[in-house]
Amino acid sequence: MPQTKVQDVIFTAMMVLVMVYAMVCYNIALDRGGMTLQVFRLAVQELPVMALIAFLLEFFLVGRAAKALAFRMVVLERDPAILVILAISAVTVCLMCPLMSLFAVLLFQQAGSELLAVWVQTTVLNFPMALCWQIFFAGPVVRLVFRVLFLRGSAYSGAEHCAAP
Repeated sequence: MPQTKVQDVIFTAMMVLVMVYAMVCYNIALDRGGMTLQVFRLAVQELPVMALIAFLLEFFLVGRAAKALAFRMVVLERDPAILVILAISAVTVCLMCPLMSLFAVLLFQQAGSELLAVWVQTTVLNFPMALCWQIFFAGPVVRLVFRVLFLRGSAYSGAEHCAAP
């Protein structure tokens, strides 16, 4: 969907902020035993560092890798746009979730000698939430907002941002 490098940076930043804030809220709620209004406030404090890490990972590493892997499953010119979008989104979550879970464990948990076990547990707990949040909420909302901001009046099938790497 982004058509220029600047649009790509903006789209990535929008997606990162929506995904990271939700996932930080989710992890704080898990840690505290449930969701409260304080969780939303606490998440704002963790957001800058986690969003920066996520942006750098997504923009410089995961984005290209996710598209390359997704295009082993779908063909942009043949498959429906929604299938292409879902493939890229799912592969992105498969790559980002373990990476972001590792950074979260390293920065916010005192795992010590149990680092591997805590990282695996965190990844397993985060994955279903990250996948559902991306597919059903963050992805559609961010793409809609991006279209409204940048692609007014242009025909959009949804697959424009899915160009092969």
